[in-house]
Amino acid sequence: MTEDLKSSAQEFLVRYGGDQFPELFTSAKGSIVVDVKGREILDFTSGQMCATIGHNHPAILTALEEAGEKAVHMFSGMIPEVVVKLAEKLSSWLPSPLKKSLFVSTGGESNEAALRMAKMFTGGYEVIALGGSWHGTGAGASAVSYASDRRGYGPSMPGTYVIPEPNAYRCPIEHCRDVCDQTCLKVGMNMFDMASRGEGAAIIAEPILSAGGVIVPPQDYFKTLKAEAHRREMVLVYDEAQTAFGRIGVPFGAEYFDSVPDIMTVSKTLGGGVPLAAVITTDTIEANVHEKGFTFYTSHVADPLPAAVGLAVLATIEIENLVLKASEKGAYLRARLEDLQQKYEAIGDVRGAGLLLGVELVKDRESREPDHELGAVTTRRCFELGLSMNIRRRPERGAVWRIAPPLTVKESEIDQGVDVLDRALGESQIKLKKNMVRGMSIL
Repeated sequence: MTEDLKSSAQEFLVRYGGDQFPELFTSAKGSIVVDVKGREILDFTSGQMCATIGHNHPAILTALEEAGEKAVHMFSGMIPEVVVKLAEKLSSWLPSPLKKSLFVSTGGESNEAALRMAKMFTGGYEVIALGGSWHGTGAGASAVSYASDRRGYGPSMPGTYVIPEPNAYRCPIEHCRDVCDQTCLKVGMNMFDMASRGEGAAIIAEPILSAGGVIVPPQDYFKTLKAEAHRREMVLVYDEAQTAFGRIGVPFGAEYFDSVPDIMTVSKTLGGGVPLAAVITTDTIEANVHEKGFTFYTSHVADPLPAAVGLAVLATIEIENLVLKASEKGAYLRARLEDLQQKYEAIGDVRGAGLLLGVELVKDRESREPDHELGAVTTRRCFELGLSMNIRRRPERGAVWRIAPPLTVKESEIDQGVDVLDRALGESQIKLKKNMVRGMSIL
């Protein structure tokens, strides 16, 4: 049966760009994913960075069962009670003046809604994003996603601009080294002003650029970015798909950087593995765009089932004190990774916040030339040894492991994962040296 299903996968499924694994998978619980052969794999990616409170948390299963007894879906114009409860609960988490929420299915959708809202509010259409950003695959979101996957799909949405990301380790304008002085922001905004038609709408940014290599901007970067946006009568949008609800050791990136945006989107970490996202804004912006006729109808806007799960996720984070645990366990994981950095010259940088960490691989620490081959080979070896790792490889920017286990990860699982990484990295270096002698490449 298993071999038949593997053949069916090849015959009937569209290959959508995900990593290709040798086996199919059957189940997941906590920090562990199980394949068809019964092999347990420690998940250092929280699924697609979504399983914040662990795979198949009992609170999520209970919420799904209870929602199934009441309502899974309703007409989009009908507002279920549970959706109002989620909006009310979410408002208690949010930094003021953010308050009003619209619930959709995915982060890409929430960013599309945020950009529509920004354009209607400002009357402009120009949108700025950071290099290395990732906001989704819809027309608007993909146009302002610069981490990867831009080629082969035709023209992007008009009026989209990129500014250099504040990457102190690998400065995109080759100005800084290790300490970003925000010259990249000044240069980027000057370039935008030269190209702009005077129709500015929004600047959209991830507080920590995850797909771009877990880039953590300087502490005052977003205060400056917000001032630059407002000076041009644009709004600032935070895409907090991966930074919201405690992953970085505080509730939101807005709090980590002490700068509240005009519009915030949340997604992955709200649904805990169930498709749920939201765009959140202020009373002022919501009233303005409503008067102008703002719409964002989808088949699954304000659905009751995912809303029930969202309530369960937020309650679990509070009950299990997972924001504090993310800070504590993140510090422990980072210390273990920094120990590896002392052992391996190939680890050029360890960075991030809480349980969203990046480990950058280089051929040598002085030149900082990315070691993409070592990253690919070690990632494969980690999986063979029972550890799921996500490598971000951008030819012009670096090879970075994006490490984000569930907030419920045990300290023993952190030790297990780092020990596997240690072994895999050591073995991969030996393998590559042998192949280099033979004149081979295994990428």
